[in-house]
Amino acid sequence: MHDDAVQEFWVRARRHAGIGTLPGYLGPGTLEAVTPLSWSFGADPDQADRLLQLVLEGTKTATASAAEDYDLDEVPLPEAGDMGILLDGHGHPRALVTITSVEVKPFDQVTEADAHDEGEGTRTLAQWRRDHEDHFTRHDPHGRGFSPGMPVVVERFRVLHTE
Repeated sequence: MHDDAVQEFWVRARRHAGIGTLPGYLGPGTLEAVTPLSWSFGADPDQADRLLQLVLEGTKTATASAAEDYDLDEVPLPEAGDMGILLDGHGHPRALVTITSVEVKPFDQVTEADAHDEGEGTRTLAQWRRDHEDHFTRHDPHGRGFSPGMPVVVERFRVLHTE
């Protein structure tokens, strides 16, 4: 990972977005001391770049992932208000986002609005289901398998800064 590049991006993004600015006499605040998690979409660099481009265009404002993977990776579920630094397929920071909502729901209860907000393909629920069933089946690092009732984490986000 490009830790220095992420840290430098965080300093610029924080300043641009007007967050975490406390008077100097108070010392560093939490947002100055703790860099948000950085991550990329998808399973490979090409997919990461393609999905990031949808975010940068304003088309993609949501994402979905297998809920079990959070438990198995010992990573806490995201929460509204969390921030993240989106990376491109080469690990370079490109956007600062804030999570606006998080829902955990069965795969077969993901809605047309959820699929539309993911911004991929035709933006329909039918295509979303085909694409995500395929993705959850092919990219299954823990052997969880796919089922229509599997819990899915649907996150909505807003872009705060891009480069």
